Amino acid sequence: MIVAFSVSPLGVGEDVGSHVADAVRVVRESGLPNRTDAMFTSIEGEWDEVMDVVKRAVAAVEARAGRVSLVLKADIRPGVTDGLTSKVETVERHLAP
Repeated sequence: MIVAFSVSPLGVGEDVGSHVADAVRVVRESGLPNRTDAMFTSIEGEWDEVMDVVKRAVAAVEARAGRVSLVLKADIRPGVTDGLTSKVETVERHLAP
């Protein structure tokens, strides 16, 4: 499964980069395949391991902010691996001249 999520602290002002970095650090240290862009972090793995990482990422932000917003989208396809790469490669293949 692939989960794309964003976690943001609320009530801490406009500069939330250090809080978001705390969450991304948890994801990167998990060892699961992941990517971070301007809006979301995507992580790939089995349901329980991915959700555990999301929970710990939220907890990392919550440790410094009393309120946290979580947006999550999941692509649940049992048996599919390397979706983070293969889905993008498929689109790129269709874009190639």
